Amino acid sequence: MNTAVQSGDAQQSWYQRNRFAITPWLFLAPAIFFFTLYVIAPIFQSIWISFFEWDGLGEKKWVGMGNYVELMDDDRFYTSLKNNIWWLVLYMLAVPVGLAIALFLNQTVTGIRIYKSLFFFPFVISQVVVGLIFTWFYNPDFGIVGIVWEFFGAKPPAILADENLVTFGIIFAGLWPQIAYCMILYLTGLNNVSPDQIEAARLDNAKGFGMLWHVILPQLRPATFIAVVVTVIGALRSFDMIAIMTGGGPYGSSNVLAYFMFETSLSEYGFRMGYGSAIATVLFLIMLVYISYFLWRMYQDEKGA
Repeated sequence: MNTAVQSGDAQQSWYQRNRFAITPWLFLAPAIFFFTLYVIAPIFQSIWISFFEWDGLGEKKWVGMGNYVELMDDDRFYTSLKNNIWWLVLYMLAVPVGLAIALFLNQTVTGIRIYKSLFFFPFVISQVVVGLIFTWFYNPDFGIVGIVWEFFGAKPPAILADENLVTFGIIFAGLWPQIAYCMILYLTGLNNVSPDQIEAARLDNAKGFGMLWHVILPQLRPATFIAVVVTVIGALRSFDMIAIMTGGGPYGSSNVLAYFMFETSLSEYGFRMGYGSAIATVLFLIMLVYISYFLWRMYQDEKGA
């Protein structure tokens, strides 16, 4: 009997013997191919271009680390980097605020669907529309900010024209849809919270913040991880809100690295592809450090569990 089984195994092809290990990779192959073609390859191509002086049409001129040396002496780069740090720090408010709203909406009370729709609304509208809404909102002549300031007898500030306020005004506008996104992630996570653990905690007299910290939040760890990673990526690659609301102004004071890269290499007067690629490479490395850190933390937490 054993001899017959071994003879049958020997007659099977290599694929038949290994089909359980190979089949998942066959399904993943198209996605891996397109991800490599449209994400991985352009990253390395951009890094390679950053070592050249190139206008996008003519011949490339090798400058080595010249673009990076110039970048270290460029005040516009430091302004953009500082604004990116502000984006990164303040944008993280979307995570706890999104959690708080999700906890509020995770109830069965009259009219809760209407509230969910209202909080969900910013997520489904375009970032361009959000930018236009807040541009009107901040207008000192007819915007809500101007009306409120005038009601209290004060002169309304021109937020988008003030070098000290413009970045914070744009970040506040960007937080509106980002909070909605984090709220959706946490609402999904709350639907998967184990009711048995909640009941067991209540029997142990757990309630309020203790219940949230020790019972609910540990079960929301996957949602928290996704919310943090997506928020970090959104903060570091912020572009559309700046393009719509200020175009990097006034005097470049609201620039971030992504818009500075576009302005340098792809805008109406931008022709320095190599310099823009150097900016993009720096932004990619910053993003890589943050995402790698969060992946490492998640791996350590899972290993500890």
